[in-house]
Amino acid sequence: MAIFSTSMAAMLLLLGLFAANLDPTAAQIGVCYGMLGNNLPNSWEVIQLYKSNNIRRLRLYDPNQQALQALRGSNIEVMLGVPNDQLQNLADPSKAQLWVQSNVVAYWPSVRFRYIAVGNEVPPSSWLAQFVLPALVNVFNAVRSAGLESQIKVSIAIDMTLIGVSYPPSAGAFRGDVRSYLDPIIGHLAWARTPLLANIYTYFSYSGNPRDISLPYALFTSPSPVVWDQGRGYQNLFDAMLDSLYSALEKTGQGGLEVVVSESGWPSAGGFGTSVDNAATYLSNLIRHVQGGPELERHFGLFSPNKQPKYQLRFGGGRHWDIAYDEYNGTFPLKSDM
Repeated sequence: MAIFSTSMAAMLLLLGLFAANLDPTAAQIGVCYGMLGNNLPNSWEVIQLYKSNNIRRLRLYDPNQQALQALRGSNIEVMLGVPNDQLQNLADPSKAQLWVQSNVVAYWPSVRFRYIAVGNEVPPSSWLAQFVLPALVNVFNAVRSAGLESQIKVSIAIDMTLIGVSYPPSAGAFRGDVRSYLDPIIGHLAWARTPLLANIYTYFSYSGNPRDISLPYALFTSPSPVVWDQGRGYQNLFDAMLDSLYSALEKTGQGGLEVVVSESGWPSAGGFGTSVDNAATYLSNLIRHVQGGPELERHFGLFSPNKQPKYQLRFGGGRHWDIAYDEYNGTFPLKSDM
């Protein structure tokens, strides 16, 4: 969920466990901080908003210096992004070292970095794809040379379009045409003992196939299992999608690789099946579950630019957020080890 953004965002769910084994006591919630929009609060106000709402984890999509300064001493754990347009630059080891020194080491430990996401949803067919693995390795090496590899994990964020088979979940497999791109990356992550980041949106699966995917299944409101697979019942689409990703990883020979769900959410307007009610239902049920197109992308937010919340959500500390007017997006993180 990118807070204040028009980029794709909704819920940075940092989930490190199999869906079937989620530990409600281990789940944690955070919010992504995006900066594309109008009349947005300054970074200091945004960080105060996080603190006042007991949001202890944050995804930052690029190393914005004002935001990093505002995060000093906040005790908020951060997932820092390398923008896709910087991947070619960071394929040079010396430039990756400089990037890490300037944007990570210079702020550590007053800013609590937890993850670095080297690129976000880079299409394997894109000309940028060739730079993802070199940039990933170079940033990892730079973090390691700073002595921070045990505190800061360096990974990439993928989307679920890389999955070619998702049903049933146990048959999950990556598309054949992405294996040459993805397998070396997965191999590096397994070697580095670093989770794979994944953006999982049940909304797009539902809106693309409403004939076969019911709205209650996508919104966590189905009263009973909808899909059965090898004796396991799936009552919601999110768990099925996550398990299909684990199955796909197993088929690459890296079944032990952890997955961190870096985004999820539901738009409140702009497309089929979108509404404030559906967005609020999905987000609140997702939080509860884990704890115990440009116009479309505008409506993934949790806050409006005046810092008023859009939905009544509980992020901890007994605090609720109320539904308010929407004009920008947001996302959250929910996780096991962040």
